[in-house]
Amino acid sequence: MLHELRPNEGARKTRKRVGRGIGSGHGKTSGKGHKGQLSRSGNKPRIGFEGGQIPFFQRLPKRGFKNVNHIVYATVNLKDLNVFEDGDVVTPEVLLERRIIRKLNHGLKVLAYGTLEKKLTVHAHAFSKKALDAINQAGGTAEVI
Repeated sequence: MLHELRPNEGARKTRKRVGRGIGSGHGKTSGKGHKGQLSRSGNKPRIGFEGGQIPFFQRLPKRGFKNVNHIVYATVNLKDLNVFEDGDVVTPEVLLERRIIRKLNHGLKVLAYGTLEKKLTVHAHAFSKKALDAINQAGGTAEVI
């Protein structure tokens, strides 16, 4: 019955009621100990604060940089293009639709892993040199979008 429904045992915790007398075990200082920064109300130092000592993350050396001009391509290999028929036009949208690529980041790049056995027209944002040669050798064309 609906009125008999209860949460599972241990699913709900009762909140700790502090400052309710010595007999409760959480009276007087309410489990915060004596004095110091953490015993004060409304004060909690930020994560990583080490009491004024130089924090660990600042003691570590800085390495590398983020190149703001870096382009992350979605990649597809030549062997993956063999699922198409001769004369098909392969575009990033078609590849997404067929789930050959999952996500079109900043463009599509065709790489030369495997062999291409079909004559295709491939539209992509970038091609590796070997992939371009392989597509042309198979009788297809590669067009940069």
